[in-house]
Amino acid sequence: MHILFVHNNFPGQYQRISKYLSQFPEFKLHAATLSTNQQKSPLVRATYKPHREATGKIHPALVATERAVIMGQAAYGSLLGYKKKNGSPDIILSHSGWGANMFFKDLFPTSKLLTYFEWYYQCHNSDGEFFMDKPYDANAELRLRMKNTPILHDLAAMDWGQSPTKFQHSKLPGVFQSRVSVLHDGVDVDYFSPEENASSPTKVKVGDIELLVEDEIITYVARGMEEYRGFPQFMEAVSELQKQRPTLHVVILGEDRVAYGALRKDGKTFKKWALEQFDFDHSRLHFMGLQGLKVFRDLMRITSAHIYLTAPFVLSWSLMEAMSTGALIIASDTDPLKEMITHGENGLLVPFFDVDKLVTQINRALNDKSEYRSCCVKARATITNTYSTSDLLPQYRQLIENVANGQQFRG
Repeated sequence: MHILFVHNNFPGQYQRISKYLSQFPEFKLHAATLSTNQQKSPLVRATYKPHREATGKIHPALVATERAVIMGQAAYGSLLGYKKKNGSPDIILSHSGWGANMFFKDLFPTSKLLTYFEWYYQCHNSDGEFFMDKPYDANAELRLRMKNTPILHDLAAMDWGQSPTKFQHSKLPGVFQSRVSVLHDGVDVDYFSPEENASSPTKVKVGDIELLVEDEIITYVARGMEEYRGFPQFMEAVSELQKQRPTLHVVILGEDRVAYGALRKDGKTFKKWALEQFDFDHSRLHFMGLQGLKVFRDLMRITSAHIYLTAPFVLSWSLMEAMSTGALIIASDTDPLKEMITHGENGLLVPFFDVDKLVTQINRALNDKSEYRSCCVKARATITNTYSTSDLLPQYRQLIENVANGQQFRG
């Protein structure tokens, strides 16, 4: 079976499934991605690059649409050459939202299209208004609704769809939901596992010191330092906790940028704002930037509590990997987390904006780690029982084969 993966930042969500399928000789795997993608893969056979940005004076509501069309045009042009050399794939797995796959049904009319839907924008009761004290005005509604244009094209063109969580699936238009499977990418529960070798305990070097599980540590991990992932609330809580707990170390992984949501209007990064706004003991506040999976896993093995806050939005892989590693999760009581965590059973939930309650809950967890040990065990069980790659990847393969063979429509 000839499979083509298309993702602007391949492998992205296809990292696990592409690696899994590569062990089977019956699959011929290729990939297409943006020419600026720095991640190397032997599967990449085609790259594409938009020839220009969106028009400067275009209607604001059409900027995202024009950008998607330009992206789709670039992918179409690049894959014309791919088609001449390699023929049409049996199935294309593509990531929706950016436009690359917008014209694949024209270019590859005989290929099946299994599309990954990560997020569908909502004007109300969703992520955008989460940070506002009043609803969107008419112009904002118009711009946000039009951001769905390339996604709607993908929904209309797909042979079948995939969404990683029930929450994310629920945001899709109801008319399409029955033709989109809820199937997560999976977690490698063997790699993301608790410490097993007591004779060689995990140590994490942070600056000039080494941290151990015996130390008092809280962790925060996100791609960027931004509102969507509760960075302002976390930093305010850290400022207060450091005053109360003189041995507490705080370790932060991520870049000083905004990956999701809006920039600050004053031009400052959220990190710069937080460091100016609150008082910290910088000898116990550690910004480690982006790190590899081993550093992240080892931190999850020794952390006293891992803090994960998010608006009603896409759920991070890091949250589920932290659960698999057996970290104590203290998270926001927003819908993406409620799907994964039951308060007091496999983690702890606090109101997103209530810094005082966040501080109180962290203090309780640090004061009596043994009281919450069962939460850590059940957090790992949640992942091993439901989200392990060993279970999900065979299901993923079956879905791909069903769609490619036209059988999913009868399922």
